[in-house]
Amino acid sequence: MKKYGIRITLTEDNPMRLPHLLGDDWESLHWYDTEAERETALAEITRRLPNYRRGDEIAQVFTRIEQ
Repeated sequence: MKKYGIRITLTEDNPMRLPHLLGDDWESLHWYDTEAERETALAEITRRLPNYRRGDEIAQVFTRIEQ
């Protein structure tokens, strides 16, 4: 069983939280065998993408979790 995870949720002001889209309780879980794998994945998914406009920010919350 994979022990180290990342929980992804939406920020409070994210328009995707609307009921007809993802809703308030949307989350995504990603699990990894090691803490190092999780940290590498977290760094990758939170990096600023080259096609973002200046001022654009990620509208998700990334939380480290463990089983």
